Amino acid sequence: SSGINAEYGGLRFGDQIVQINGENVDGWSRKKTTKFLEKADPCKITFDVRNQPLGKIITCVKDSHGHIGFQFKRAKIKAIIKNSHAANNGMLTDHYIIDIDGQNIVGMTDNIIQKIIMSKDRTFTATIMPELVYYFLVKRVSEV
Repeated sequence: SSGINAEYGGLRFGDQIVQINGENVDGWSRKKTTKFLEKADPCKITFDVRNQPLGKIITCVKDSHGHIGFQFKRAKIKAIIKNSHAANNGMLTDHYIIDIDGQNIVGMTDNIIQKIIMSKDRTFTATIMPELVYYFLVKRVSEV
């Protein structure tokens, strides 16, 4: 699929591209960026990336029953269990989970996300993003 090469290169949902081949791209339109990339030698393209500047990494710890301390629906954090590891480690409601231990989960069903979480050891990381930012990025990605 189209995102595979980006994932192999280390790009993650929410990353911000700052430079392409040493050229600052801040403020460039999608059209200008696309034209620049089309003219570049595909074997020599380099990116400078700011890793998920709007994402927050939370360390999650399952309790003795395997509970994760928060509830989500469609990857959106709906509730946090009082005094859970999630609450103590800064989990926030009205934020979206965008990856689990670095694995992009954007667009996955809750059942698949739950299976990924349950397959993890007792401790794992979840990267979350504010709802407004998430919707903006998802909208922009869907326009490509």
